[in-house]
Amino acid sequence: MPWDPVKLSDGNAMPSIAYGTLLKQAFSVGIMHVDTAQNYTNEPEAGIAIHECGIPREKIFVTTKCLKNLGLSYIDLYLIHGPELCDDIQKCWKEMEKLKESGLAKSIGVSNFEVEHLEQVSAAAKYIPVVNQILFHPYVYLEQLPILKLCAKKNIVVEAYSPLIPVTKRPGGPLDAPVGAIAKNLGASMDQVLLAWAKAKGSVPVTMSLKKERLKGYIKAGDLKLSDDDINAIDEAGVKGAGEA
Repeated sequence: MPWDPVKLSDGNAMPSIAYGTLLKQAFSVGIMHVDTAQNYTNEPEAGIAIHECGIPREKIFVTTKCLKNLGLSYIDLYLIHGPELCDDIQKCWKEMEKLKESGLAKSIGVSNFEVEHLEQVSAAAKYIPVVNQILFHPYVYLEQLPILKLCAKKNIVVEAYSPLIPVTKRPGGPLDAPVGAIAKNLGASMDQVLLAWAKAKGSVPVTMSLKKERLKGYIKAGDLKLSDDDINAIDEAGVKGAGEA
């Protein structure tokens, strides 16, 4: 499989590419990791799609930041959507640990946590967060590097949301030339190259697209092999365009 499952620190496994909209299309191309949140307004749709798709529940990995609207008996990964939602981060995490112990959430993690927040959680945690979901693409790589290093140290998987921003929202920047050249050399698209870069950095990309053909391309991106020179060229261009988030 091009996108091999990622082993989490609690012993569970997570598909290494996730999807956030039009789930029936995602399921049809083999993406079985569903990412939902109340903010995205996709939880009711996700719950219906999961119930109606005919795929056994245990084959679908569900990540969410809100438990109310999915209509599921358990969640595979439950995240705190941001540290600003916690008056006391350590107390908030204790409540998450209760959800894990109850069986309602198989794994628990966080989203948008900076180094200081991760350190606060770790200092009092019975279970270390298995995931930190953050904004991640080459233009913010340098900014997010301290988080990446701490997550690696603590065996926390980084989930990358908005990994395609440099081509979907901020075209024309320093990344266009190297990513375009790499894409041409590999016979791939620029968004496939960015997904391959995110994978090479050890992250799990969270994608969104309304087009089934593009989703098929995202699956194929898992087979792309970037050279060290490719990765370095993307890193360097990302630094030049830092702040273009």
